[in-house]
Amino acid sequence: MKTPLYDCHVACGGTMVPFAGYLLPVQYPAGIIAEHLAVRTAAGLFDVSHMGEIVFSGRDALENLNYMLTNDFTSMTDGQVRYSVMCNDRGGCLDDLIVYRLNEETYRVVVNAANRLRDFEWMKAHASGDVALADVSDNTAQLAIQGPRAEEIMRRLAPEGALPAKYYFFRENVPLGGMTCLVSRTGYTGEDGYEIYLSNDDAPAMWNLLLETGRDAGLMPCGLGARDTLRLEAAMPLYGHEMDGDISPLETGLAFGVKMQKPDFIGKKALEERGVPQIRRIGLKITGRGIAREHQDVYSGDTLIGRTTSGTHAPYLKYPVAMALVRADSAETGAQLEVDVRGRRVSAEVITLPFYRQPAKK
Repeated sequence: MKTPLYDCHVACGGTMVPFAGYLLPVQYPAGIIAEHLAVRTAAGLFDVSHMGEIVFSGRDALENLNYMLTNDFTSMTDGQVRYSVMCNDRGGCLDDLIVYRLNEETYRVVVNAANRLRDFEWMKAHASGDVALADVSDNTAQLAIQGPRAEEIMRRLAPEGALPAKYYFFRENVPLGGMTCLVSRTGYTGEDGYEIYLSNDDAPAMWNLLLETGRDAGLMPCGLGARDTLRLEAAMPLYGHEMDGDISPLETGLAFGVKMQKPDFIGKKALEERGVPQIRRIGLKITGRGIAREHQDVYSGDTLIGRTTSGTHAPYLKYPVAMALVRADSAETGAQLEVDVRGRRVSAEVITLPFYRQPAKK
């Protein structure tokens, strides 16, 4: 499948690859490192139209979300966004997602592209009462503009006061260049920025408008490659890597999105029965010669303690990093470990996550 922006990517010289059922750019001519650094120092523009959007509506929409997902959405206000995990009956992660409250009876749930159809079927199978679920993914385009100059660029297009002022809030019906959008102050890069939801028909014009508006501010089109290195540098988990149907959200460091005090949710009983997590997610700075990738064994001395889940050379930090799931009692900050990189032990140090943290605004 093609997103509404396929022709825009080709026009920009994007290298197109299949991803989650779509053809998407992995990079543009400037390359992944240049795109990554643009997001850290100026701004980058991403096509994330492949993400799934599911709308919950009805008097029991909130009750259903609170039962299906691990977070508690009771205190949300209109225009607020909240992160959560969706667990299976065993307490493993089915997906991680974000929930937008449009009003008391309407919520938009954004799910990972690869899990969209499965998530929708799971949600429908577990829905009850006065609630309707609609998969609106095919009718929705999504762009993300990320980086320290993203707000400056967006302010050139939006009326005064029209943009969401706080992180994890959104505004509906925001006029941008004659197009009406939902604008959310969210992202997956470790930087400030916005995600823009709009109609498929308007997406190409919005893409071109943003690139032209932000050209003098250093805005660059960015592909899947930079999206992955940015999220890894910011230690943001990715489904299928730091979480899956066997790993619980408590094991992979997502306890902030799990509200065990709720009366019930799918997977709560299993999480209680699992008890104190026996594994945990850690950050590794590779100090030896080599780059750790996913699914590589991690050792403390001669003892196998876990496996890496993601790894790369961090372009902004200028050294290799990896995340790993290891025995909870085996690796405190500062511990010296080794990663088996294609049959060769490479030294690594446990460091605090995230690897990269956005500088405080002056």
